[in-house]
Amino acid sequence: MDLRYTPEEIAFRDELRTIFRSKIPAAIRKKISDGHHLTRDEIVESHRILHAEGLATPNWPVEWGGKDWSPVQRYIYNEEVLANAVPMPLSFNVAMVGPVIANFGSQAQKEKFLPKTASLDIWWAQGFSEPGAGSDLASLKTSAKREGDHYIVNGQKTWTTLGQYADWIFLLVRTDPAAKKQQGISFLLVDMKTPGITVRPIITIDGAHEVNEVFFDEVKVPAENLVGEENKGWDYAKFLLSNERSNIARIGFSKEKIAMIKSRAKETPSGDATLWEDADFRRRVAIAEIEMKALEITQMRVVAAQQHRASDKPDPNSSILKIKGSELQQMATELMMTVAGPYAAAMPSHSHNEPPVGPDWAEGVAPQFFNYRKVSIYGGSNEIQRNIIAKAFLGL
Repeated sequence: MDLRYTPEEIAFRDELRTIFRSKIPAAIRKKISDGHHLTRDEIVESHRILHAEGLATPNWPVEWGGKDWSPVQRYIYNEEVLANAVPMPLSFNVAMVGPVIANFGSQAQKEKFLPKTASLDIWWAQGFSEPGAGSDLASLKTSAKREGDHYIVNGQKTWTTLGQYADWIFLLVRTDPAAKKQQGISFLLVDMKTPGITVRPIITIDGAHEVNEVFFDEVKVPAENLVGEENKGWDYAKFLLSNERSNIARIGFSKEKIAMIKSRAKETPSGDATLWEDADFRRRVAIAEIEMKALEITQMRVVAAQQHRASDKPDPNSSILKIKGSELQQMATELMMTVAGPYAAAMPSHSHNEPPVGPDWAEGVAPQFFNYRKVSIYGGSNEIQRNIIAKAFLGL
């Protein structure tokens, strides 16, 4: 298999780079590169720039704004977004609920939701995890009882990322409590303005308000907001999570971070030399680069195989990409902590109105390091992914 890009693919990559570097504001790209959280307005601004360029929903069907790209072009797009420190289009919209509606929703749902989902006129949140159902998602207890032309929803979701901004939320709910765990789950679309919904913030270790608890108390949801068939929601969730796990590999992020680590290590004093002259540090970087190249080749093999795979079927290879990709991201943020040294522990200058103690980029290093401990958990923990691999590939 020849994994080198063709001249046409190189031209495609260069065109994307030009757009990303000229259209997305430099201040936004710097915040991403330095590991800082974007504001709601910055997320919306970046997403809508990409949407205006036709680059927000390339993975969607062409009739709904997608691109008729080859799997290699899709791979190049995902990697160049990350490698150029461009905020990904809002994943809840374009990588999660959008493809589910496009593949399994009714025509009325497609017409109502997809255009506004693509343009971010609707901001979606993901309502999957619960206090007792995270990696074992099929244990969820949030219920939806059919009453006439409505469902009545009761329960709680947690770790709802950016739910404080959401206009709508897509939920996994239990519609048949007597069925086996996976067989009694449905996929509902819920307006966050519906009476009975309460959003409560969870403040993370870096002091950020990124995740939330969401409570549902006798929430009335029109039955027309059921996606696909009742009690078939687990199938749609597997399709969604397969897409999410492939994206979690984020090789472009690791590439950009490793390049930054090498550059900054060459400027960081260490004794009478620089950190880059430390043989043990260079060894750690080399290990990360070797594993990153192996993951990149593996992902390109998966991309090549996707040309012959039904698009609505989950791909167990995504579990392999998820495990190694998340481990590499954590390795990269740990290396950046080594480069920042004691400056990583400094309080952000904006919190005390004093000049930065060290380089300004160091302020985001510790928060990003702690934040990225979660990547081996979300999208299905790495332990669960190993179970999937054992079943799918080893027949265990």
